[in-house]
Amino acid sequence: MRIFFVIIQGRMDFSEFLKSESSQKPHYLLIGSPISHSVSPLMHNAALDHHGLKAEYHAVAVRNSEISTLIAHFNRLEFLGANITIPYKETLFDAMDTLGVEAAQIGAINTIVKRDGKIVGENTDEYGFRVPIEDYEDDLAGERAVIFGTGGATKAICYALREMGIEEIVMVSRRPGQYDEHSDIIMCNYENWTAYAEEAAIIINATPLGMVPNTDASPVKDHEVEVLSGKICYDAVYNPRETKFLKQAKKADGIPIEGLDMLIYQGAKSFKMWTGQEFPTGLIKMKLDDVFPH
Repeated sequence: MRIFFVIIQGRMDFSEFLKSESSQKPHYLLIGSPISHSVSPLMHNAALDHHGLKAEYHAVAVRNSEISTLIAHFNRLEFLGANITIPYKETLFDAMDTLGVEAAQIGAINTIVKRDGKIVGENTDEYGFRVPIEDYEDDLAGERAVIFGTGGATKAICYALREMGIEEIVMVSRRPGQYDEHSDIIMCNYENWTAYAEEAAIIINATPLGMVPNTDASPVKDHEVEVLSGKICYDAVYNPRETKFLKQAKKADGIPIEGLDMLIYQGAKSFKMWTGQEFPTGLIKMKLDDVFPH
């Protein structure tokens, strides 16, 4: 029931938002489609309230046909910044006045900051991804990673893995021939990925598979579960908190890493960029524990 509340309350179409009184007040946005699963408004509004900042955070579902209107909206005084999620992390990359160092190297953005009169694209996904597995950094150096998915989040994850010393990245895609971003990435498909998994130290789900409402989905087929044994199994999906992929990892004696901390820490860095204030991480974790009980 709690998850249902988040889904219903967390959504507003961008066209509705523009007509609402909220668009006339100082605001931050989550931009994507779908956004119905998101708890980012809960997190950031709690953080804004904690610091007594007079602004609101809204999740808006944006259609492709509305992108030009959205970009124009970035120049309004009331717009203070944004988070970007599926499928616009790469779409909005070229719409920025300038880019942060990580965003430029990654080739995707998940955060928009207004700085010195310019619209700046930043990427905090790589930071959010790294924090939950910092304790495993020594175990990952020189090893292989397998990643399901080729979207904007995957680019940030690849950047983070390289920073952590991963030597080889295998990317699993339904259309492996279409991804040629880095020559050091090995491409494979969902039929032969297990051949690369045996010697991998970490297996990552960077697809929406398993996300509400399709919670019975996983990139790993039931007969492939044994390959997860002994591996760090990291799911970027956070709603539900324990995805089918993570359940499979537990069953196989893998090491499950849930996506909620990635969400929290990428949000923390975004919030600091926008406001200069520290994210009240402890408070946010308590609120999210109410929404997603262990």
